[in-house]
Amino acid sequence: MRRFDTYGVVVTGGARGIGEATARRFAAEGAGVLIADIDEESAARTAAAIRDDGGRAEHAACDVGDTASVDAAVARAVAAFGTLDVLVNNAYACSDHREEFTDERDEDWLRDLDICLVGSMRCSRAALPHLAEAPGKRGAIVTIGSVNGLSYFGNHAYSAAKAGLISLTRTLAQQAARQGVRANLVAPGTIRTPVWDGRERMLEAAARAYPLRRVGEPADIAAAVAFLASTDASWITGVTLPVDGGILGSNAGFTDALAAEFAADAAEE
Repeated sequence: MRRFDTYGVVVTGGARGIGEATARRFAAEGAGVLIADIDEESAARTAAAIRDDGGRAEHAACDVGDTASVDAAVARAVAAFGTLDVLVNNAYACSDHREEFTDERDEDWLRDLDICLVGSMRCSRAALPHLAEAPGKRGAIVTIGSVNGLSYFGNHAYSAAKAGLISLTRTLAQQAARQGVRANLVAPGTIRTPVWDGRERMLEAAARAYPLRRVGEPADIAAAVAFLASTDASWITGVTLPVDGGILGSNAGFTDALAAEFAADAAEE
């Protein structure tokens, strides 16, 4: 028996990138997956591709900024699969990075916070009653955060929203525990997703900053999500799991600066 046989799963922002890889991972392990995405056409294509590969998948147009849209997507998953066992909060918005904080715009912050943070709350609120009814206390929420929520990497509004998700995850873990539902967060580093299309040189530069000397792939995050959603993690709740190639543990700028000074000293001796 596969890990997620008989499960129903909702993945928001599931049409591409991390969301698509996560949906494919769950489907490959037996789950029925609802691809919930604001881009309904792409969501339909991803669901069809999963079905072509022998998996169970449906799609729904879902704007996580709209409560009615979220409620409808959750209801569709329950109707399609007869159960909802896992919610993956993956939909996000990320405004442009601004070098000067005084150039920050209200509308950027309101959008990033609404889609990343409040959107995850809307989805979790809608899903929780169904997750609580999942057999064997297997209900789980896994939210996609970011290393931006743990350290400084720019994109200030997005980073603040992702930091808020860490607090939301702790809140959900405590609130949902009474109903047998777990809540955890995965914090990716730089991942090779479609947002980087045409910017391969930037990815190559980023890879050099990572101790493992590569950027992440969507499958790296999907594997972590699947673990936290599974009964293998049945005694884990409220945690933030960095999946980051070691970037949070490194200080390349500091060590590179010292290395240059050491080299200069050696040359003078």
